[in-house]
Amino acid sequence: MISDLISKLQQKTDLTYDQMNYVMTEILSGKTNDKENLDFLSNLTEKGETDDELLGMLDKMREFALKVEPKNKGKIIDMCGTGGDNLQTFNVSTTASFVVTAAGGVVAKHGNHSSSGVSGSADIFEYFGYDLNLEPDRIADILEKHNICFMFAQKFHPAMRHVSNARKQLGKRSAFNLLGPLSNPACVKNQMIGVGAIEFLDRLPLILKRNGAENIMTVRSDDGMDEFSTSATNRVCILRNDKVLMNSIDPQVVGLHKSTLKDIQIKTREDAIKAFVGVLNNTANQAMIETTALNAAGGLIVANIVNNFEEGVELALKTIKDEKAFKLLERFVADTGNISKLKEMT
Repeated sequence: MISDLISKLQQKTDLTYDQMNYVMTEILSGKTNDKENLDFLSNLTEKGETDDELLGMLDKMREFALKVEPKNKGKIIDMCGTGGDNLQTFNVSTTASFVVTAAGGVVAKHGNHSSSGVSGSADIFEYFGYDLNLEPDRIADILEKHNICFMFAQKFHPAMRHVSNARKQLGKRSAFNLLGPLSNPACVKNQMIGVGAIEFLDRLPLILKRNGAENIMTVRSDDGMDEFSTSATNRVCILRNDKVLMNSIDPQVVGLHKSTLKDIQIKTREDAIKAFVGVLNNTANQAMIETTALNAAGGLIVANIVNNFEEGVELALKTIKDEKAFKLLERFVADTGNISKLKEMT
């Protein structure tokens, strides 16, 4: 059966939602071999994925994942990019997640080690002694206590190990890079997602809307970042109240300074840690702090804490300046990791 469906993809025939569901069940159950997985992925990538195909894959990935059941009330959000922009910037969404939380949000952060960058969100949490293999119940407790947690993708999506060889052999981005950020183990319905390709800017909110999402914001900056940038105009698509609106955000119009990509790029994992801490304790360069504030503003809108980017930027900058973001980091690391690692840096 799977070989028939691979043949369809080879002939550039779209699969139905049910056919994709079947293929994914076979793959994630480990019933297919590496060659079949590679043929499936390469032909799907070559053809291009339809919304039905992506939704069929996403639903099955969520079904096979471990789940976190948050005890927090209110809107829980996630903020992440699909990655792969290869721009070697610091961990913007991880840093912004702490700012959003300190400003009154609840962030169930889902992420991984970096595949194309210098440092992924998992690398940051792990550096400070956070156990990436924590069980779902413990993570729900951490989220309840601190309003922020981290869920390591490899721990929560164990069935994805069946496609790891095929993904490596494929050697380029596939649907799984796109679907990773959408398959949050806490089943969040409110998300800010950076996209690596402009075509997904309006497609992802519509796919997630079919999946019961509430507030979704996708972003792609004109300088190629899969996050908000202060060095270019940002294209934004927002799903809110069942309506999808497109917009563009100029950082200077919302009160920020124009920067260059060079100002926020890093070379080593050590640079990434320094930038993360530096932003939260207000000692990093202006571009890093303002890039974080702009991304946090997006998260604050998704969390219904502010109404627009001007308000969001103002609140984010105040949260950094008032040391609320850094104090949150201190409490979080003291409880979930090794506080001496943070003290060494400050």
